[in-house]
This record gives sequence, C-alpha cells and structure tokens, in this order.
Amino acid sequence: MKPWKTMLAGALSVSMLAACGGNDDAEGGADGETDPDEVSGEITVWGWNVAASSMEIAIEGFQEEYPDVEVTVEDIGREDLYDRLTVGLAAGGSGLPDVTMVETDRLDNYIAEFPDGFVNLSEYGFDDHEDKFAESKIETMKNNDGDFVAAPWDIGPAGVFYNIPLFEEAGVDPDDIETWDDFIAAGETILDETGAQMVPIDISADDALFRMMMNLQGTYYFDEDGNIDLHNEEGQQALATIKEMREKDLVANADGWDGTVTATVNNQVATVPFGVWYAGTIMDQAPEQEGEWGVFKLPAFEEGGNRDANLGGSDLTVINGSDNEQAAYAFVEYFTTDSDAQVNALSEYGIFPSLLEAYDDPFFEEEDEYFNNEPIWSLFADISEGVLPANYTSDYARALRYSSDAQANALLQDADPAEALREAADMIANETQRDINE
Repeated sequence: MKPWKTMLAGALSVSMLAACGGNDDAEGGADGETDPDEVSGEITVWGWNVAASSMEIAIEGFQEEYPDVEVTVEDIGREDLYDRLTVGLAAGGSGLPDVTMVETDRLDNYIAEFPDGFVNLSEYGFDDHEDKFAESKIETMKNNDGDFVAAPWDIGPAGVFYNIPLFEEAGVDPDDIETWDDFIAAGETILDETGAQMVPIDISADDALFRMMMNLQGTYYFDEDGNIDLHNEEGQQALATIKEMREKDLVANADGWDGTVTATVNNQVATVPFGVWYAGTIMDQAPEQEGEWGVFKLPAFEEGGNRDANLGGSDLTVINGSDNEQAAYAFVEYFTTDSDAQVNALSEYGIFPSLLEAYDDPFFEEEDEYFNNEPIWSLFADISEGVLPANYTSDYARALRYSSDAQANALLQDADPAEALREAADMIANETQRDINE
C-alpha cells in the first residue's frame, strides 16, 4: 500500500477546499452532460491538509477531460477557511473561491444562514449521480427543496480499532464482541489482566462515542423533522452504556485530541471506536506498532442488531457568484464521481469515499500490513453501505455542545442519563426554538 501522509485530526472533524476567477459562457445541460471542449477558464479550490493534497493529485486526470480549465488548489487552515467562507458569504460571495469543501455536519448551518450562497447543482444535472453514493450521504447534500447544493465526497464509516497485543495478553477474542455488553465484559477482563482501560473519551468536550451509538440505533440529536430528540430511549441507553463503562474504570478521560492520540499509542487503552480516518493517525503517530492493530465493527445494542455507523465526512460546493461556474461544476462533478480520483485520495491520504463504485477497486481487497494484514478498507466499505442517515440540521453545533455537557454531567457528576439528556434538550430548545419530542 502507498505511504500515508499526515491524517486529518479529530472525530468531529474530517474535510476541506475552494476557488475563483475566469469567464465561461457554457451552460450545463439538463441531463448533466457537458462538452469539455466548451468549458474553459481558471478556477480556485480551497482546502486544507490532506484534502487539499487529494484534490491536487486529481488535477492531472481532470485536465485530461477538461484541458482548457486551469485549477489552483489553495491549502489554507480549516478554521481560516470557515472564517473566510462565513465572512465572504455574508458579503455576497466577495473574496471567495469557485469551489469550497464544507464538512457534512456544518453544511445545514451554511444552507440555513446563506440559502443563496451555493450553486444549485441539480440545475447542472447532478441528480443523475444520486444513486452512485452511500445512501446516508444523499439527503444531507440537499436543501429544503430537495436540490443538491453540495456533492458528496468523503464519509467516516466507524469501527473499533483494537490493540492486538493487549487483547492477546488478556485472552480476549475480538470476534466474540458482538454487543456492547460483550464489549464491557471484554474491557473488564483486559483491565484486570493488563491494566489498560478500554476507550479514550474527552468527557467534557466530545461526545463522539455517544453520536456513533445514536447513529447505530437510527436516531440522532434531531429527528427527520428537525425536532430535538437526543433524550429519547436510544439516547438514554447510549449514555447509560457509556456511564457504565466509566463506573467500571474502562474510560480514560482524554484531554482533547492530543490526549486521545497519546492514550492510543502509549497502550493506555485497548480500543478506540472512531471513524475510518483514525487509521491514518495511528499509522502516522505509531509507525513502530505495525501489525499490532486490527479493526472490528462497532458492537450492537442487541444480538444481531445494527453495527454500522458514521463519524465525520465532507462535501464540495460551488460558490454562487463564481465567474467560472461551469468549470467549477465540472471539477466538482469529476472529482466526486470519478472512481480513480477517489481511490487515489484514499490510498495516498486516507480520505474514504462515499462513491460506491470506488469500493469495487482492487485496492479495497488489499491486505494492510499495518493492520495485521487485514483488508480493513473492504470492512469500512461494507460499513459505509449500511450506515443509517442522520439529520444534522443548522443547530448541530449547539446540540453537540449541550450533549457533551450531558455526558460530563452523567460521567463526572453522577447525573442520571435521562435527566442529563432532558436538561440538554431543554437548553437546545431554549436557544433554537425547536420543538422537543415528548
């Protein structure tokens, strides 16, 4: 397998991009087909870190189809991108590129705040590509009218990264872990035999495990109508399970992202349930641990239950007001729907595609030496196809903050999970004026 570059940091975080300038009179066809000979000009794409690099390596292939389009990818910081995007959209698109990436969990907020900020990709025929992507990604790309305002890029299928030497020392077989009860029992054995805790959690600031558990059960902070729903029975079960882990000393309270990585590579924890993107982090931070890590699916809440969930992901948008809208759309369409471009982004930089066709590439069947010669990419592809949709809404960030507070209250202050989540729901409702499911 090709060497990995530095990986994107964080369970909540995973993506990047943008563009500017040129002139093109070509119009997109209703069937989504365009004549490359009629598309020309210069476009700029913003991104950061490995996402920007992924787009850089796609330019050559794109220009084979669109030789008259010049693409410049600008690698800027993640927070800088969002700061400049927000300011630029508020100014009617001033100072913005032609193409920008937006993380999936932030997209609804931008659509709500700037409903005319992004080009309607359905008018260019992107609807023709709808069935090419993992189902869980599709609805999050659309506005209230059902039109695509973003093209799906990467997805974050979640699994459990596990430390093989710790499991072997404790005599625990990962294949025997099918439910969260099994997971907790295995964790108790590993703690007794090795002294290692089971999971790292940034208790006060990041509810990533809670979100994965909610997604497993087909629910989230908000229901499909946008009503507040994190306090439902599924949410209570998820937080109660995490609290049980904490009470049994299976949770390492990690101090932010760096604390999570430190706990991972220093053998403080036996597992890390996270999105696929964490594979690159482990490989980058602990190259000497090659062959000592494996992956299995998230446990279910009941025997035979769903084990597929997602954490993270990003998408590409075209800025409304781009001087070269047709060329910008051509790049977005090419990059997100071309299998080779997506497989290259994965093999070089660990950006996992939501494009289903890419999963047929032989790369997904390759055994990875770092991960105990397991074909982990095939496993994550299988997970991607089974992920249930989540409704992030424009108030995702608020919900994340109060959900994390609920987690801290339950794990650090011994609050009842049901009461902690109901308090969080009330706080979200107070700020957003959304209805609460009763």
